[in-house]
Amino acid sequence: MSTDATTIVVFLLIVAITLGITVWASRRNKDASQHYVAGGEIKGWQNGLALTGDYLSAATFLGYTGLIAVAGFSAFYLMIGATVGLLIMLLLIAEPLRNLGRYTIGDALTSRFNAKGVRAAAALTTVAISIPYLITQLVGAGSLFELLMGVDYAVAVIVIGVLIAIYITAGGMVAATWIQIVKAVLLISAFLVITLLVLSRFGFNPFAVFNEASATLGGGALTPPHGTLEGLGWMSFALALFLGVPGLPHVLIRFFTVPDAQAARSSLAVMIWISVLAIATIPIIGYGAALLVGQDAIAEAGEGGNLAVPLLSEILGGPVLFAYVSAITFATILAVMAGLVIAASGAFAHDLYNQVIRNGEASEREQLRAGRIAAALIVILSLLLSLGLQNVNIAILVAVPLVIAASANTPVILLLLYWKGFTTTGAVVGMLTGLVASLGLVLLGPTVMGENAIFPLPNPALVSVPLGFLGCYLGTVLSGSRAREERERGRQVSYNEIHVRYNTGISSIEEELEGARVREGSRT
Repeated sequence: MSTDATTIVVFLLIVAITLGITVWASRRNKDASQHYVAGGEIKGWQNGLALTGDYLSAATFLGYTGLIAVAGFSAFYLMIGATVGLLIMLLLIAEPLRNLGRYTIGDALTSRFNAKGVRAAAALTTVAISIPYLITQLVGAGSLFELLMGVDYAVAVIVIGVLIAIYITAGGMVAATWIQIVKAVLLISAFLVITLLVLSRFGFNPFAVFNEASATLGGGALTPPHGTLEGLGWMSFALALFLGVPGLPHVLIRFFTVPDAQAARSSLAVMIWISVLAIATIPIIGYGAALLVGQDAIAEAGEGGNLAVPLLSEILGGPVLFAYVSAITFATILAVMAGLVIAASGAFAHDLYNQVIRNGEASEREQLRAGRIAAALIVILSLLLSLGLQNVNIAILVAVPLVIAASANTPVILLLLYWKGFTTTGAVVGMLTGLVASLGLVLLGPTVMGENAIFPLPNPALVSVPLGFLGCYLGTVLSGSRAREERERGRQVSYNEIHVRYNTGISSIEEELEGARVREGSRT
């Protein structure tokens, strides 16, 4: 595909906008609070759009549509699992987590389990989730950059990494948030425009799209896969999304950017409505790409099907729409990567460096410097790992961090909030068990070992998630007698106190009563 001047101009305009936001944000990015959570000053609707930007990543826009275009019905498992995961986050996690945390997941966990081991384990899982997720975004961005500019994939990935390093080291969470907001508005418009243009080719009848897909691509395009092993594989992917989305660090830390729990809840409601409407258009776009572009042409452009949407946009709207969609897709990837780097570098600087190594005594300037150094190192490591994965579908790649989140983070977060008998040891054992099980089974599965795989499922969530919960249970049961000792030593807070705190946001009843008395006195 020849490089078009319109595409390059729109692409450079998007980059200029994001850099302008970063320059503006850098003036506010002066301390750890601004760098990690934008000072907790983001409004609910703003955070809702930013959350939408985090959720509607390259895996959604490129990967899911590409999977439907080349594999048919199977991608529906992933979309349904992701949507249910949003409801779990809304109903069970968002508001309580906002009341317990400050900067990171480690903060929320240590609000009850005041132990370095818990914080270190939380930081480890955050990094283990963020780096594979970063790789998926880099693969999508590098492939798109190569398509647009004719630049070698490796060079494209390096350029993208440099941009991300600039965004984070200079602008922090403030820049990441506003880039996400701008990107979310642009991406939603792209979903709408492409859907309407596809429907215009079929008399604005979505059922006509599906009927034509069945007639042209075969009945298998609209039916679940046959065979026990293949069916279990896609169900396992869906479970990874179902429980993985509520455990993603770069999504969860966004609840710390708002001033209170009500704003956290309203922001997630905004995200769910927008995301569900966007996801509803993906089958039309995916089957539209298969019919109008052709499965062979999509496969020729990239084995994973990741470029189905840009190719479809060129057919529907010529170079202008192709430029618009490609530039938005690139902005999507940049914005998600910014959030991932913030989450991973925050876990390193705040949890490991400040709380574990420095015992909470690092200054704001030290934490900020450590976070920026960690961000640069994380970007470099992700760049190196992404160079050999160009032709792997990013929706498949993103399942790796999701299965880690589902197995290591979500069980601990849910039990932290809703199991009175949960202990420090249970939290550490659960996180480590889920992490080791998910990573180990992925390495032993067909995603890595191909036909020589020892474990049969590409995504091991059906096994690793129960193991994560089992680790929490066994760690708690085997250390049950130590729970009272932990509370006496100040290493564990009473569940009743945590229950009040995550429902009300009150961290100290005595301080709250004293504040009420002071406010009452000032009025009289």
